Amino acid sequence: MLLHHLALGAQEVASLAKFYSTAFELPVVAEHEDEAGVRAIWLDLGTGVLMIERTLRERPEVEGVDRGLFLLAFRVDAAERASRERLLVDAGAVREERSRYSTYFRDLEGNRFAISCYPLPPIEK
Repeated sequence: MLLHHLALGAQEVASLAKFYSTAFELPVVAEHEDEAGVRAIWLDLGTGVLMIERTLRERPEVEGVDRGLFLLAFRVDAAERASRERLLVDAGAVREERSRYSTYFRDLEGNRFAISCYPLPPIEK
């Protein structure tokens, strides 16, 4: 089984989708509209899709480990980590903390995400 999709609620769908598309070079695979405008933009993750979906609800800010999905983490080569951190901050992300392998940020809507060069064990298929 492979991951099919992750869905991320956003009040400003187009802005948040542009942030992730630009910062992580994720191509747009679909855009959905309704009578109120852009309802969703889907981005290609390679093995699945990141769906940025419109919501009007406020989301409480997550601190650290929380219930449910509380973090999106993107793989980055250790040699690229510092330059990717600068790119993310320049794109509007707020850097929160940095550990040996991961750097944690908030996106434009306060969602927590990270870049990580943690050496994962080989995954057998």
